[in-house]
Amino acid sequence: MINNQTPEQKARNDIDRKLNDSGWIVQEKSRIDWNASRGIAVKEYPTDVGPADYVLFVDKRPAGIIEAKRDDEGHRLTVVEEQSTGYASSKLKYLKNDPLPFVYESTGKLTRFTDQRDPKPRSRPVFSFLRPETFQEYLKKKPLRERFLDIPELCTEGLRDCQITAILNLEKSFKDNHPRALVQMATGSGKTYTAITFIYRLLKFADAKKVLFLVDTRNLGEQAEQEFMAYVPNDDNRKFTELYNVQRLRSSYISSDSQVCISTIQRLYSILKGEELDEKIEEENPAEKGWQPKEPPPVVYNEKIPIEEFDFVVIDECHRSIYNVWQQVLDYFDAFLIGLTATPDKRTFGFFNENVVSEYSHEEAVADGVNVGYDVYIIDTDISKNGGKIPAQEFVDKREKLTRKKRWEQLDEDFTYTSKKLDRDVVNPSQIRNVIRAFKENLHEIFPGRKEVPKTLIFAKNDSHADDIINILREEFNEGNDFCKKVTYKAEEDPKSVLGDFRNAYNPRIAVTVDMIATGTDVKPLECLLFMRDVKSLNYFEQMKGRGTRTLGYDDLKKVTESAVSAKTHFVIVDAVGVTKTLKTDSRPLERKRNTSLKDLLAAVTFGAQDEDLYVSLASRLARLNRQISEDERAIFAEKAKGKSINQTVKDLLSAYNPDIIDSGASELKQHQPEIQEADAKKKAQENLIDVARSTFSGDLNDYIENVRRVHEQIIDTLNTDTVLRAEWDKDAVAKADELVTDFKAYMEANKDEITALRIFYNQPYQRREVTFTMIKEVLDKLRLEKPHFAPFRIWQAYEQLEKVNGNSPKKELTALVSLIRRITEIDSVLTSYDQTVNRNFQDWVFKKQAGTLKFSEDQMNWLRTIKDYVANSFHLEIDDLDYTPFDALGGRGRMYQLFGDEMNMVLSELNEALAA
Repeated sequence: MINNQTPEQKARNDIDRKLNDSGWIVQEKSRIDWNASRGIAVKEYPTDVGPADYVLFVDKRPAGIIEAKRDDEGHRLTVVEEQSTGYASSKLKYLKNDPLPFVYESTGKLTRFTDQRDPKPRSRPVFSFLRPETFQEYLKKKPLRERFLDIPELCTEGLRDCQITAILNLEKSFKDNHPRALVQMATGSGKTYTAITFIYRLLKFADAKKVLFLVDTRNLGEQAEQEFMAYVPNDDNRKFTELYNVQRLRSSYISSDSQVCISTIQRLYSILKGEELDEKIEEENPAEKGWQPKEPPPVVYNEKIPIEEFDFVVIDECHRSIYNVWQQVLDYFDAFLIGLTATPDKRTFGFFNENVVSEYSHEEAVADGVNVGYDVYIIDTDISKNGGKIPAQEFVDKREKLTRKKRWEQLDEDFTYTSKKLDRDVVNPSQIRNVIRAFKENLHEIFPGRKEVPKTLIFAKNDSHADDIINILREEFNEGNDFCKKVTYKAEEDPKSVLGDFRNAYNPRIAVTVDMIATGTDVKPLECLLFMRDVKSLNYFEQMKGRGTRTLGYDDLKKVTESAVSAKTHFVIVDAVGVTKTLKTDSRPLERKRNTSLKDLLAAVTFGAQDEDLYVSLASRLARLNRQISEDERAIFAEKAKGKSINQTVKDLLSAYNPDIIDSGASELKQHQPEIQEADAKKKAQENLIDVARSTFSGDLNDYIENVRRVHEQIIDTLNTDTVLRAEWDKDAVAKADELVTDFKAYMEANKDEITALRIFYNQPYQRREVTFTMIKEVLDKLRLEKPHFAPFRIWQAYEQLEKVNGNSPKKELTALVSLIRRITEIDSVLTSYDQTVNRNFQDWVFKKQAGTLKFSEDQMNWLRTIKDYVANSFHLEIDDLDYTPFDALGGRGRMYQLFGDEMNMVLSELNEALAA
């Protein structure tokens, strides 16, 4: 009888079941039928050291053994490795076998596996057993861990130093047989490019079979697919997708001939569970869920996707998608795990066994010129900080969030709200307007010299808040619909189309989002992030900031921002909610049920969480909702809930954990299956009840519940007008600017004796007239090589925060650099644009010359102005320059001689000296 099974028998039954799942037929040694399957697991096969618990035969040839242990001996599996290795090394009765390469120790619940062919054989935990055909494939070639040793030297052409370091260290980690590795690289430093490079090398040189590239949103999957399609290795002229098949999963089918498979972790989880996927789940970042199931529904073995399907699993944005329910996907595969993230936390380091193969911070990326840094501009308003109060008896608008219909209502009592309730329970248009107006009015200070609004991303609290912001933005800036667009999951326009325009076209200038492009979406022209929502998670905030860190060249930036005068040198965070000051947690905390939002409760139950607190809490919230909504709204609920009313939905949720109903279901099961144990019957009955309860919910119904519950909750406060308390650079930003300028001065002074131009400016001011374009370019080239974060435009912007600057921002780096050198050597008391300096010196020189008897003709003055303009860009004029542009079009040196005669050389010499003064 089943009830009388010994622990050993139970373990054997579990092992037998797992072997069957993996394609093996389990047989007694006295009843072997070699035709039953390619893979035969023979029990108690005799060897010269005693009977082995299982010997695994593939095509009648022995390939491995299994040492079986009781469930309570799971902690001893590594202890019995010597015993199992002894069986693998023994001679099997009737056979002249070599030592068997594949060795297992298993309790049926826990299994460890060793490939004895590895350079240093080491056991590892596995979800189940490899399939017989996999053994056959493995035996045809060297093991993967040995093939690592054959990977040739990395060709570094076209790779950044940080990418080279990551790849080399990762490949060393593979060679050292570390099962998990973490690649931490700052946003914008090329994590995905790095990943594709090492994936290419693994496929080409280590003969990897298949690589899984896991993401946690569909958007990231689409972006990764585009990067694979665009990638061209530095040792082959063909694109990656011409060399290897790349499949992005859109269904449960995984192609057998793809070498790279891109999938959301949500989709893969549903495939392993054998369930249909609600595709809306792929659009949301799992890290934003506020629930944590006590016991995540387990994945089960799927014969269509065996555990050996992938040799490597690369997890993008791994700081947020490797925990709780999702970890099961990673634990399922017998594969090396490689995490990619810019913002790891303590849990991330722990998951990857503290094997950090790359640590490349945002600060290092800025120093290397891979990323741009940022400054903070603060906008504080009275209501943003202190909230407001609406007196009793006043009439107010109440707005439905779902339909945005308004109705009047008179308040029975005072309504006082804090800043935390803004844009959720109450909307104050004046508060939004004053933030937007302050942003507009101070753009000249935030981005001096710009004629259009820099590409700006605004983070809103929710969709309704985003709509309010957009309407006020368009009005305050006096612009049309194209000027500002919403990019959220619920935007009516296709988010991809809006994002494409935001990235590549002149309009929209401003995009408003809730969280869709908080992570993983490149919009390189972004120069401004305006926070109108607070963020508590440190990681999430870092990811949001990461949207602005991307570098972009001058030509590319000018395509979408016409008044840009340089490459992108920095970005600005405009903080309208104190987001840069609020305390952040290491990671988004997982809340208890009493604090879990309705949205998260819905997601938890929909996704399969099995936790009584979740079901009871959701039932309570829905019962409360039922008392708040109208009959029409109840009818819409039933339509979206497959005919179920709210009352029935609440009953189903409560029934799932009602002992009496569970007992009743168990009794009914036993009537049809008398052999089933009581505990198993109760478990099955409860699973059925849970399935009934959760089957009601879907993305469409959840969206409706989430919106309809707020229908009567939002007050429009038009009585309290807001005022701006301050709009200025953050003190920390000013301190950073001062530090940057100080470091720049120190670097230039330290190099003043090595570089000709610097030596002249510092020590030989009378020779400034000899400074040439080539000399200044030497300084710029040295900066780019050694200190890319000292980009002249970046230093110029820092000065603008510290002192009044004469003239507009320069359009060329070299002229900006000359102005900066003049400032730090105190030739100029304040930073002055070089063209303004040249213009002033030119006027002084002409005035002095004409103060005497010399009077320049109009033709001579036109020629002198051309020289002045030339020197303003090239710093020095040689007589040979007269033969080239722009002088050749005017007649060259011959024409100048006609105009100035024998005084031509004297005029050139005096102008060079005067203009450089």
